[in-house]
Amino acid sequence: MKLDSKIPEGPLAEKWARHKFGLKLVNPANKRKYDIIIVGTGLAGASAAASLAELGYNVKAFTFHDSPRRAHSIAAQGGINAAKNYQNDGDSVFRLFYDTIKGGDYRAREGNVYRLAEVSVNIIDQCVAQGVPFAREYGGLLANRSFGGAQVSRTFYARGQTGQQLLLGAYHALSRQVTTGKVKLITRTEMLDLVVVDGKARGIITRNLITGKIESHSAHAVLLCTGGYGNVFYLSTNAMNSNATAAWRAHKKGAFFSNPCYTQIHPTCIPVKGDYQSKLTLMSESLRNDGRVWVPKTKEDAELIRQGKKKANDIAEEDRDYFLERRYPSFGNLVPRDVASRNAKYVCDEGRGVAPTGLAVYLDFADAIKRDGRKTIEAKYGNLFEMYEKIVDDNPYETPMMIYPAVHYTMGGLWVDYNLMTSVPGLYALGEANFSDHGANRLGASALMQGLADGYFVIPYTVGDYLATIGPADKIPVDHPAFREAEQRIQEMNNRLLSIKGTKTVDEFHKQLGHIMWDYCGMSRNAEGLKKAKTMIQELRKEFWSNVRVMGDAEEMNQSLEHAGRVADFIELGELMVDDALHREESCGGHFREEYQTEEGEALRNDADFTYVAAWEYQGENKPEILNKEILEFENVKLTQRSYK
Repeated sequence: MKLDSKIPEGPLAEKWARHKFGLKLVNPANKRKYDIIIVGTGLAGASAAASLAELGYNVKAFTFHDSPRRAHSIAAQGGINAAKNYQNDGDSVFRLFYDTIKGGDYRAREGNVYRLAEVSVNIIDQCVAQGVPFAREYGGLLANRSFGGAQVSRTFYARGQTGQQLLLGAYHALSRQVTTGKVKLITRTEMLDLVVVDGKARGIITRNLITGKIESHSAHAVLLCTGGYGNVFYLSTNAMNSNATAAWRAHKKGAFFSNPCYTQIHPTCIPVKGDYQSKLTLMSESLRNDGRVWVPKTKEDAELIRQGKKKANDIAEEDRDYFLERRYPSFGNLVPRDVASRNAKYVCDEGRGVAPTGLAVYLDFADAIKRDGRKTIEAKYGNLFEMYEKIVDDNPYETPMMIYPAVHYTMGGLWVDYNLMTSVPGLYALGEANFSDHGANRLGASALMQGLADGYFVIPYTVGDYLATIGPADKIPVDHPAFREAEQRIQEMNNRLLSIKGTKTVDEFHKQLGHIMWDYCGMSRNAEGLKKAKTMIQELRKEFWSNVRVMGDAEEMNQSLEHAGRVADFIELGELMVDDALHREESCGGHFREEYQTEEGEALRNDADFTYVAAWEYQGENKPEILNKEILEFENVKLTQRSYK
């Protein structure tokens, strides 16, 4: 199938303006005749719901939380990028565009990325107007700091709570529309299926997480703002409830899934402590502004540290290897996340890791405290240091933090065109749920930027173009057979899960899947391991459907049943991730195939054969998916070997 990305013609800097002028409009009196469903109320969902309701549309917003304020966007710590150039350090819209394209290892669309950089400046203005308490510098302007993959300071922040503060701003805007009645907020409700009639998205099937009731909801358009799929790895920085069910069920109804193997490993997370853990804790990338990453130069010193016979401060300066500064003198500790993560893995694989497990490196603030003083560091990172101390029981002002890479973000997601519409007309995907802006690796502080760009400044224009085309009469009632059939399928699936009554818990299956994914499709992959993983996942899937034990009943609060449905989807998605990683015979960004690397151990792309978006098309249960390719064209940047040296 030929994929039409709908990228506008014309100069890069004029594409979005020209496109907006060419979009069809819905007049204000007609907007109130259209119903829009939004699934997810994080930054993308809350901003989209508030913006569309403000325009006059009738919005139903769904969240499986008890409040939008609990959406996982609150967990983002370090900041949000924008090309304001307040620092006068050479930033611009084009430089943000270039850094994002380069950071994604030249596997993203130029048009989408430039639009993201262009509207970034508006996002900051909107959030300030909403009262988001960004940090300020001595002159009263908003402060900025650096993040990985950039040599300028363009990251706006509110200490280590930026995501939470931005979500509060969007939540206030959403709450205003809930009060006016333009948004109907439906909490503790999970989307379990997409209803497609005559090739168009017509609504969703949900389950009330309190009562277990299966319900149908109809609309003219459906927006999925449901985040990423990092929890396929079991251990990740995502909240435990974060899942891929809404996007995966939409995929099975015709929405193409793009680049699923592109997963981001975040370099600064608290290391795994033991088998009892169910998630990992992120330490903001902003810490790499002042923290220096190092390990001992010798295996002997590292072994003594692991045995508890030496401490970090016992290692003399000349016996420390500041390996990021050594290998990448231009960027130092601020190399992109994929580069920092792989290098941490390399030194630990050499036997120089410093935790009892051997899987950790140091992030040391001693030089920054000596240079700027403890109060300055407290002002920048105080809450992050407090969080670290509470979890690890170690004071990072006095001894270096221990960090190690962990699964964090997913660059893959539902395929969308320039309008954020999936391959199913009327179905849109925003924020991390889509694949569109980050290529093979996301730069730090760009997730919040994309979520708010999509919700505040893109979808309000583009959804109107579709609605104007179909007209307000083109809505299917919930008593249509397609809704009844979808409800029945969900009930049958729930009953099937409850009737198996096997011997293994859902959590055991999830953890087993996570080990397979991390070992064979994690920080590095190879053909042999991926083929082995595919077989293991297929065997795990068979065992799941014959031996899982799900307690309780369908028509009641049942978290075991919720989890079972999500893990069933993760198992299927995990197999597609392996297929995608296996077919892409190159290394790029977060996808590192060991067979394809430079002599210095860097990712080696194959631009001749793989400069495309892989968009997978579902063919039915236990059938191979069809690979569709959207060729990426680069007119404004030159494809070069990425270098941060």
